Amino acid sequence: MSIPLILFSASLLSIITMIARKLPTVPKESLTENEQFPLELPYFKEVKEKALQNAKKHGYAALVMTLRWYIRGTNFLKYKYESLKAKIKQKTEASNMNGEKKEISKFLRIIGEYKHKIREIKHRISEEENL
Repeated sequence: MSIPLILFSASLLSIITMIARKLPTVPKESLTENEQFPLELPYFKEVKEKALQNAKKHGYAALVMTLRWYIRGTNFLKYKYESLKAKIKQKTEASNMNGEKKEISKFLRIIGEYKHKIREIKHRISEEENL
């Protein structure tokens, strides 16, 4: 809460200082009730045109930067994916040296045999029911 308050008061103080420095340069006779304070600002159309030109220029630059980052990022991910795939393939090949497969654990082998027996029994039952 204190930081925004400090920033606001500092900006307000700087604006007051800028206006106070501008006032002594204006002759006292030049200001009457009907006249406005002579601040020299460019015309609104000129400001609008320059703002549009700058917005287009920076918009195109931002678009190009975004496309570059997108393409570089996709290429980086593609190369990393390929390298990880190669590393995984090397690890699996290294674990299965000379084409030897690791022996499956006894529990998994038994489960596989039970599944196979159940399939055979179901097949025999379905053949008997169709007769």
